[in-house]
Amino acid sequence: MVNPLLTLLGALGILALLYILLRPRKGLLVTWRRSKGCTMQVRCEDALKHLLRYELQDKPARLESISGAIGISLDDAAALIEELERNGFVSQDTGTINLTPTGRESAQHIIRAHRLLEQYMADRTGYGQLEWHGRAEELEHSLSPEEVNALASQLGYPLYDPHGDPIPGANGAVLPLQAAPLNTVEVGQRYRIVHIEDEPEAVYARLVQEDLHPGMDLDMLERSSEGVTFTAAGIKHSVPPVVAANLSVRPLQAGERALSGTPLSEIEPGEHAEVIGILPSIRGLERRRLLDLGLLPGTIVHSEFNSPQGDPTAYRIRDTLIALRDDQARSIVVKPQEAA
Repeated sequence: MVNPLLTLLGALGILALLYILLRPRKGLLVTWRRSKGCTMQVRCEDALKHLLRYELQDKPARLESISGAIGISLDDAAALIEELERNGFVSQDTGTINLTPTGRESAQHIIRAHRLLEQYMADRTGYGQLEWHGRAEELEHSLSPEEVNALASQLGYPLYDPHGDPIPGANGAVLPLQAAPLNTVEVGQRYRIVHIEDEPEAVYARLVQEDLHPGMDLDMLERSSEGVTFTAAGIKHSVPPVVAANLSVRPLQAGERALSGTPLSEIEPGEHAEVIGILPSIRGLERRRLLDLGLLPGTIVHSEFNSPQGDPTAYRIRDTLIALRDDQARSIVVKPQEAA
């Protein structure tokens, strides 16, 4: 004989399962469909970004490049392009995929959102450099044009992101990046870093490890098939050509002041130096803190003593004693002063 209680419990279980699956707006089926739609949206917008980058570099975009850039199969890339073409974002001509005006506008919006988000990560948060790109990619697809404009206003309408990439304006205008890869420039000249490519991730991690940033000046010492050697912020660097290729520089312009000197970390206790400036590696709240402490160009800093562990070091600015970690002091450029 069938137990009525078990039958009732079984029916209730089936109803509960159906409710979980089919619940309006929050059911698993609705969530899955929404997730699938978001995945398609992200892929479409990532494809548009890729097409715009290729367009700006005057390179033909094909299915293979889109497949590699997004990390999907050629069949999926073909389906993606068909979707974009149906919606008027792209057109195809003898195997080359081109943006339409509508597609270009959408791509500019996503790139603008991404680069503004990276600038926000660098200036207003404590996220490390290796996190900026990934976190910006997570958020860029969720911002409306109005929200992107508000973010630009909050940041003071920056022209470049922390890697040196130009940020498109609200009208889509993009400043040209006039620079050359470090592995192609002449030896014996001084240059300014204007752009650091953040992909591939392994190469970017090496540049971060070398503590190199847009805005830094460097002196080119040697270039060969084995590598590139240069000095920046008083430190000698040697990197493979593949790493140097991701570092874009330009010659210093006539009358342009070079931020060069000695790192404050090299000033020994009992010595003093004049502050020239703070390297771009110090950003956001940390940079404002150093400026508030009085580390401004022309300020005289006295190295007082090292801690028992050697780090941090105590420095005197006017009548105030402050402690700086070695990595902070390395980013403060100074001119050593002779003892009085």
